[in-house]
Amino acid sequence: MEKKMIITIGRQFGSGGYDVGRLLAEKLGIDFYDKELLGRAAKESGINPELFARADEQPTNSFLYSMSLGTVGLHTGFMATPDYLTNDKLFTLQSDTIRTIAEEHSCVIIGRCADYVLRDHPGLVSVFVHADVERRVARVMDRAQMTAEQARQAIKKTDRRRSSYYNYFTDRNWGGVDNYDLSVDVGRVGVEGAVELIAKFIELTR
Repeated sequence: MEKKMIITIGRQFGSGGYDVGRLLAEKLGIDFYDKELLGRAAKESGINPELFARADEQPTNSFLYSMSLGTVGLHTGFMATPDYLTNDKLFTLQSDTIRTIAEEHSCVIIGRCADYVLRDHPGLVSVFVHADVERRVARVMDRAQMTAEQARQAIKKTDRRRSSYYNYFTDRNWGGVDNYDLSVDVGRVGVEGAVELIAKFIELTR
């Protein structure tokens, strides 16, 4: 049986990491998971998907939505307790789903500390996608119809959130070179070039 291939992609906001992951999955003929992962985690745990969506890549350890949304126990047999739906527990449930998916089939997974969760998986290739700030600003301006200043603020805020989330749950440094098999500057090679580069890396290391 062919060894499963799991590619995880960490990314700076506005770097094109999502597009790189989606196109790479298409090129390799394997599944692609971004927010789809949240829906599956919600389904498997019986918890309202909105809880996972709100906590998505959020570093705070005190996210309690059960009281405000009135959803705890709605789809499960559990009673609400004060710490039932902290971000830590949602992260644990999400991580369980990531591991299940990795055991089922080859895929590309975007963000959500998947590189750390699957660090012992024999088929893992972990990638970090980045680009210079000006290219990222231009991309966010185009995609989100923002001004340059708005794009800069969005980049700063989102990168800080992703970094805090990753560092909190993994005890590693987000974007740190030692955490990934490959780091790709999309600003230098473009989205399509990044896809080709990652695919070639996989070919050389499998």
